[in-house]
Amino acid sequence: MQLSALLPEIEMAAVRGWPATAQQPIDGWHFRHSTGGSVRANSVAALAFNGRDAEAAIDAVEVAATSYGSRACFTVSDVSMPPDLDARLAARGYVRGDDHVTMAKWADPMAKPPSHVDLANTPSEAWMSVYLSGLSADRRSMAPEILRRLPRETLYVSAFVGDRVISSGLTIGDGSVASVQCMASSPDARRQGGAQRVLQAIEAQAARDGRLALYLQASGDNSAARSLYERMGFTTIGRYHTRKLLDRA
Repeated sequence: MQLSALLPEIEMAAVRGWPATAQQPIDGWHFRHSTGGSVRANSVAALAFNGRDAEAAIDAVEVAATSYGSRACFTVSDVSMPPDLDARLAARGYVRGDDHVTMAKWADPMAKPPSHVDLANTPSEAWMSVYLSGLSADRRSMAPEILRRLPRETLYVSAFVGDRVISSGLTIGDGSVASVQCMASSPDARRQGGAQRVLQAIEAQAARDGRLALYLQASGDNSAARSLYERMGFTTIGRYHTRKLLDRA
């Protein structure tokens, strides 16, 4: 089996792994709304569609978004449904957002945890400080609330130099896959191997749990992060972007 065959499962795991404060099913789509700037928590996950009229479903999304004082926004991936969703949204005036990539790798069943790394069921103050340091102000305000909504199986990973946390990450096992999320390093502690050790610890945990693959999602223009992930064996298996309806007034 090729890694790309896991893309539908990975995309659904990613939805469950970053829950919005408000969610609503619309003909198989997942309407999501949260305050703050999180893309995933403020867009429709269009991974399945069981309605008869896609245009009517888009209308329903726009009504739901308006009820929260926002503009309708969709995440459109390689496995979004219906297949012509992107073209439908473009025809309705939805503006295309930045490109993102979904990357994955097979988990090495013999992976061993690195030294100077800690895994915990809750985020420490030091972990939170490192993670928040890399977020924009609008995302920083909402991130703690989203973290509180994460599945019980979430593991928070911290890499240390001495007693200091220099890099953060988290992982959520879901079926045959495990996520790599919330990767960050302190600005003055980059290039010290912290992020690499976080990834190694996540892979070792996935191996212990019997997961087949690891996945992550990243900005398409974040070449530094993508280079690190590629060195660690990740390959791009999918792409996605947003489509947002601008104010028509």
